[in-house]
Amino acid sequence: MPTELWLQATLGGVLGLLIGSFLNVVIHRLPRMMELQWQAECAQWQQEQQGSSGADPVPPPAQPALSLSRPRSRCPHCGHAITWYENIPVFSYLALRGRCSACKTGISPRYPLVELCCAALFAYCTARWGLTPTGAAWCLFSAALLSLALIDWDTTLLPDDITLPLVWAGLLASALHWTSVPLADAVWGAAAGYLSLWLVYWAFKLATGKEGMGYGDFKLFAALGAWFGWPALVPMILIASVIGAIIGIILKINSRLREGGYVPFGPFLAGAGFAAMVFGPQQMLQSLLGTLGL
Repeated sequence: MPTELWLQATLGGVLGLLIGSFLNVVIHRLPRMMELQWQAECAQWQQEQQGSSGADPVPPPAQPALSLSRPRSRCPHCGHAITWYENIPVFSYLALRGRCSACKTGISPRYPLVELCCAALFAYCTARWGLTPTGAAWCLFSAALLSLALIDWDTTLLPDDITLPLVWAGLLASALHWTSVPLADAVWGAAAGYLSLWLVYWAFKLATGKEGMGYGDFKLFAALGAWFGWPALVPMILIASVIGAIIGIILKINSRLREGGYVPFGPFLAGAGFAAMVFGPQQMLQSLLGTLGL
């Protein structure tokens, strides 16, 4: 690799470590922020109902303020406030030997793994597309997709705060020629991505009376359609479905399916998106079919 590419990849990797540290906050706090918002809306609705019935409205219980920047990160076990030198991506985890400096409780290794994964993705994007608007666009895509995959795996939620901006970012990147996808293909990709899973959702619900997926999956697939264009939708949904089915079977055999016997689909859509970014949707489909002997 030429020196210039090494330099770009290194700068991208360092930036990815920093962004990965922030993504850990997003993955942990954003679902909780959504829950607090829902609780506040329910409390407000109950208060309005009590007021309309003539009863004295009961004020909702006070909720602690929570955002992506406040309060300061703390150990969930002892409440120790994380200092700046304990929050250096990867290096602090290694220096602390994976334990809180105050109570010595183990810290999940997922935190440095997310940072390293984000660093690898950013290094790849900057090595391939350089320190350009195109490289920045794919770094943004990678960070959003990584966050969505882990949030969905943890909570079965795909926040609109990430999926909807990702759709518009894909369309904007196409319009500005930061991606190789024509704008018409991106628009049709977003529309077809949403409608295809929407139709599958209602077909499954009418046939079984159950919900097979959430609306967040529609929006995520729409975002992938915006970034890769409508021709990429079929390869990506096949990849996600096959890998999801394999993982689901493995979890069922090992009795590790969560309550209700479901597996979130978002992480597999995200995986298909990463594969499409690296290999291209057609090539990854051919590789999968070859692996399966088809």
